[in-house]
Order: sequence, then structure tokens, then C-alpha cells
Amino acid sequence: MTGSAPSVPGPLRARAAAWRPTLGDVGDAALGLVTTAVGLGVAVAVVPGVRTDGFAGVLVAAVLVFLGDLAVRAPLRALARVVGAMGALALGLLVQLVIAWVSLAVVPGVAVDDAWSVLAVVVIAAIVMALGRWLIGANDSDYVVADVLRRARRKARRRAAVLGAPAAAPTTDPTTQPTTHPDLDRRPAGLLVVQLDGVGAGVLREAVEAGLAPTMQRWIDGGTHRLETWWARVPSTTPASQAGLLHGDSTQIPAFRWWDRGLGRLVVTNHPADAALVEERLTSGAGLLAGGGTAVSTMFTGDAAQAYVVMSRTRSRGADGTGGLGPGPDFVRFFASPFVLARAVSLTLGEMVKELYQAHRQRVRDVRPRISRAGWYVLLRGVTNVLMRDLCTSLVAEAVVRGDPTVYVDLVDYDEIAHHAGPSRPESLRALEGLDRVLRTLEQAVAVAPRDYRVVVLSDHGQALGATFEQVEGRSLLDTVRDLMDEPHAKGVESGTGEDWGPLNALVTSVVGTGGSRALGPDAAPGSGRAPRASGDGPGEEPPEVVSVASGNLGLVWFPRCDHRLALEELEERWPGLVAGLAARPAIGAVVVDTRSRGLVAFGPRGFVALEPANGPSSEPAAGPGGSVHDEGEDPLAAFGPRARADLARAARLPHTGDLLLVSAVTPAGHVHAFEDQVGSHGGIGGAQNAALLLHPVDWPVDDDLRAPVGDDALLVGAESVHAQLVRWATAAGLRDGVPVAVRRDADGTGPVAPAGEEPSVRTGP
Repeated sequence: MTGSAPSVPGPLRARAAAWRPTLGDVGDAALGLVTTAVGLGVAVAVVPGVRTDGFAGVLVAAVLVFLGDLAVRAPLRALARVVGAMGALALGLLVQLVIAWVSLAVVPGVAVDDAWSVLAVVVIAAIVMALGRWLIGANDSDYVVADVLRRARRKARRRAAVLGAPAAAPTTDPTTQPTTHPDLDRRPAGLLVVQLDGVGAGVLREAVEAGLAPTMQRWIDGGTHRLETWWARVPSTTPASQAGLLHGDSTQIPAFRWWDRGLGRLVVTNHPADAALVEERLTSGAGLLAGGGTAVSTMFTGDAAQAYVVMSRTRSRGADGTGGLGPGPDFVRFFASPFVLARAVSLTLGEMVKELYQAHRQRVRDVRPRISRAGWYVLLRGVTNVLMRDLCTSLVAEAVVRGDPTVYVDLVDYDEIAHHAGPSRPESLRALEGLDRVLRTLEQAVAVAPRDYRVVVLSDHGQALGATFEQVEGRSLLDTVRDLMDEPHAKGVESGTGEDWGPLNALVTSVVGTGGSRALGPDAAPGSGRAPRASGDGPGEEPPEVVSVASGNLGLVWFPRCDHRLALEELEERWPGLVAGLAARPAIGAVVVDTRSRGLVAFGPRGFVALEPANGPSSEPAAGPGGSVHDEGEDPLAAFGPRARADLARAARLPHTGDLLLVSAVTPAGHVHAFEDQVGSHGGIGGAQNAALLLHPVDWPVDDDLRAPVGDDALLVGAESVHAQLVRWATAAGLRDGVPVAVRRDADGTGPVAPAGEEPSVRTGP
């Protein structure tokens, strides 16, 4: 198996088996035993259905729980290979209760009334244990993977014994493992990529200065890593950036959701069926994770061999016959560890209470801008910021200690909170503390892994603050468009704010099986699991007259009853004043539309600019506001920075883009106006949303030929460029041996044009 330890000659096997527990092992076991005993003691004291004569019985029960856990691990992993991940969950819950019940029931002086009392003991003990670890300063993420790390350390010491060297101690350096014998450097290379969803480079620098990210600060100050900015192009959304990062091609994704004229419906990337459709359109078979890699909690697989809670994979069964959650045995240590799942569920409830308090505090203090933080978001925050984070940490640690060559995980904690609270609000920055703790836990796994993993931390985009479009204008984008069409009752579709539902959609679809796609949230039609059509639509009905969708401060508008993208001349003929009316709205910064004579043009309230060269000297003037061949009046894109023309021209030529592309106005402070209900947003351009982060080992420098000018800086521009750099690093480390060079299709899907990492061709005509 890739990444496994080398075969061991017979005479050395005895030396490998001769290792003895270290003081660290004893300390870990003692800490686990003490916290378990204290947790059980408190739980027994408060649960009326369990009684004891003294603490000695509780201590014996704690020992039995510890030993019972060790005894059932191997059988559970074997069963999980047959019953899959959901079977592992059910078995794990059952085993936790049985172990706790038997451990309490067989100890003299302890009496148990029923199973509900045992369940209460497990939950309360988990809460007390989590609180105890917090009080003594232990990393709460460590407990989630404690058994994984103990197993990995034992294997590392066996490897050291086989090679005739003393065992290496765990390191605090995430890129290397300290050794006392040169033969230990025989470990093959590995790459671990951790995506901190939505964390801008500026926000991370602010968090480091505030002491909220001590692990990353140690890496930077210690000289092992360098923090850089890369430019997330329009659309600066998770699906577009992640498609570029993992597959080297984002041309099939014009926004978070869009109207597909060929399919006659909205495509929503956080719906499992649509994510699978998009990946099929863009994959080359040679993604970042090709060659045996692992994807955890991503939208797309990157052509990984193993995929866990991956949106595009949740409806299908893998080669091992397991469902969309991933192979069952890898979930056992999370689901079956005593108190781990109970701890995760308990802390999830605590995160929900914390959200209610923080939202109340914003209201009391009249923090502006702000949006409502009630409803389903309270549950979604708890699920993503505790349960999903713990599960992902466990799965990544498993992949690392297993020795998978390349591992990629997306952690969404910050992005979820920042959408509702604001990118630099206290609760958003505090979310980085939890992410930093995950990195500290993963570096411990890296230190004892069979591969010499290098850790790269990156984000897919940043976020920008601002009041919403509806708060500024008093009505939605769809209603604004219909009013300017002079058709206020036109049949229309307006997508909801459904990005937060992505992780839950992946989990739900995985849980209910492969019989169909399940999609929850405002983007889903009731009972269908598919993206919404117009209200009341049924089979055979004509499409809506107008569709508007939002990706932060990027808005796209389609007129689906036309079978082609409408040029400005056609729009003016059908709805005179529509484009000019939109451009004049205070919350809109620019409206990009195609023209027959000048190509793409961006209109603003007091001028317009052409985004493409004229078709030739005989070109006719653009038929629209101004009517001149030349740019006229104020440049509507001046406030959006030096990349505005190039980014919007590219976005407006993507094959599935709208008839109209809008970006909101941007204030001198960098505030934008999301076309959806988000006070912190991304998707378009303006403010800090395009300044993503890249934290990489200093001895893996960014290649200058991949950089492009962004004002006075030279940055990686676009997720495709970051993908190309990651592929180069992985190739140099020997992680892509046997992986063919990717050849991507043109933007319209008409044939191979470029190796992975190079800019794909994009049509330049209407």
C-alpha cells in the first residue's frame, strides 16, 4: 500500500516488537483515565438512575471503560468494512452504551436502573471531560484523535526500532520529524493541504497579531512557513476556487448557483447531484489528489482515491462498496470512542447557545451593519463548527497516519460565522482559535506519520463587510429587475442564501443513501431536493421570464425564455432602460453586458468602459447609454482595483454566465452590498474578498513564472495558478509519479487546449 512501512526482515521483527510504553504513553493513559473517572463521578452524582457507594467503584468502572474500548476496536473495524460508515455510527453508539452499562453494572457497589440512565451518564461525562481538558489547558481537538495518535506513535517507535534508532519524540514543527538516526529520514514525502474557508490574508495577519492563531504564528515566526496573498478571481466563491484548486479548471462555474439553459433549471453547487454534474464537466482525471490522495469535506474530489463527506461523491458508492460518507472503518475511532461522539454532540449544543448569545449582543449594542442570525443558522453553526470539525479532524488524522500521499481538507468554521456576523467581528476572529487548534492537533499526527508531510494552509477567498443590497435599496434584486422591465408580476426565480447548508446537505444525502439527492435549505424546492424553478412550475411548463441569483456582491440575471445570451441591443429593444436603470441604482457599482459591436461593456451610473478590444476599425458604436465607440464618463470599475477589468471580462465570458452580470457598489472603506442576506460576503470583487491566503513551507517557494501583477504586487492570480503551484510541489516531492499530465477542455467543452495549471482559453466573442 502507498505510504506503508517497508517490509521488515525476520531478525528485525523481534526488535520491532520489543518496544515498551514510554512515559508519554503512560501520561496519556493516565490523563485519559483520570478525566474519564472524574467525568463518570460527576455524572453518577447527578443522574438519579445510577448510584454508587464511593469513588473507588467509579474508578474501577473507568478502567473497565478504557479496557473495553481497546477490546472492541478491532472487531468494530472489521464489521465496519461490511456495514459501511453509517453502520459504524450505529455500532459505535450501541457499543458506547453497552461498554458504559456493563462497566457500571459489574462493579460492586454501583447500581444502574436502565439504559436511559446510562445514556445520561455518557453525555454528562463527555461534557465534564471536555470542560476538564479545557481547564487544564489541553487541546480539545487532541481528545478527538487521541487514540489515533497513540496508535501512530507506537508504529513510529516500531519503525525506529526496526531501523536500529531510538524513537523520535513528537515534534512541534509540522514539516519535519526530529530524528537521531539518518535512516529515519527514509520516510517518503507527503502533502497535507488545509483549507481555511473564507479566511482572508489580512484577517489571518490580524488574528496572528491578536494571539488567536498561536500555531500558525509559531510557524511564521520560527521561519518554517511564509504567509502570502493570492488573488481569488471573480467569481470568488468556494465552488469556483475549489474547482480551480483541486482540478485546475473553474471555467464551468460562473457563480455559486446559476441558470443552466441546457438543463432548464438552476444548478446549485452545494446540492450533491449538481456537484457531481459539475465535477463531471471539469475533471481531467489528473486532479491535485490523483494518485491515491484523500479529500475530506470538500465540494469536489480532486480525483482522490478516498473521499469523505465530499459533496460530489455523497450520492454514489465507492469502489469499496461503501456509501458517500466514505469507507466505514475510518469512522470507527470517531463514532466508537467512549464519550467522543457524545462530547461532539454536547459541544454542538453549546455552540448553538453561544450563537444565540452573540447575536443578542449584536442587537443590544446595535452593531451595524448586521442581519438576523436566527432560525436554522443556529443549528447549522453548531453542526459545522463542532461536529463537522471534530469529524474532519479525525478523518484527516486517520489519513495522515495511514500514509495517504496527498490529503486535502476544507474547514468551514470561520466562513459560516463571518457571513452572519461580519469578517472582522469578535466571534468571527474567535473561530480562528478553533481552526488553529485543529492545526496543532494535525501537526502531532504529521510528526508520527509514515510520511514526511509538508503542511500547506490556504483559503479559497476572503470576505468583505457591508449592508445588504436589500437593506440599501429596500427591495430584492429580482424585484428591482422586474420593476425596470415594467413587468412587476413577471414569473421569476430568485435563489436563496443556501451556502451554509452545504455541509449538512452532504451529511444528509450520505445518511439517507444513494436512492436520490437530498437538498435542504432555501435553495431547495420543497420535497424535491433539486434547485428551485418558478413557483408553481411543473413538467412541461415554460421557464420563468427572469432569474436572478446571488453570490455575495456578484449578481447574475438570465431571461430563460430566450435560448441564447441576450446582447445589449436585444435587451434595449425588449426592455428599454433596463441596463441604464440598473446601473443607476446606488447599491450597484457596474453592470456588465455583451454587445454586438464592442464585445463586453461595463456600465456605471456616470459612464461606461469596454472590457475587450474593439472587433476592428469598422466596428459600429455600441447601442446603449452613451452610444460612443470610446469609453465615456467616469470609469465604473475604478473603485474595484487593478484587476477589475480582467476579472470581469473573464467572468462574463464563462459559458454559463448570465445575460447580465452585476457587481455591487464598493465604498472607500471596502464595504460591498451582497445581493443575498449576508453581512460578510464574497463572490464578486471589492474590499478584501479577493485577497486569499497561502501559508507554505519556506523551502517550497512560489515560482515567479506563475505570478502576475496585481497593482504593485506580483501574486498568484486565480485558483488555477495555485493549483499549478501545488502540483509542481507535489511532483517535485515524487507524489505524482504515474499521474498523467492533465489536458483540460476549452471553456465551452470543445476539446483539449492546455496542460493543467495554464490558463484555459475562453471565448472572446458573443
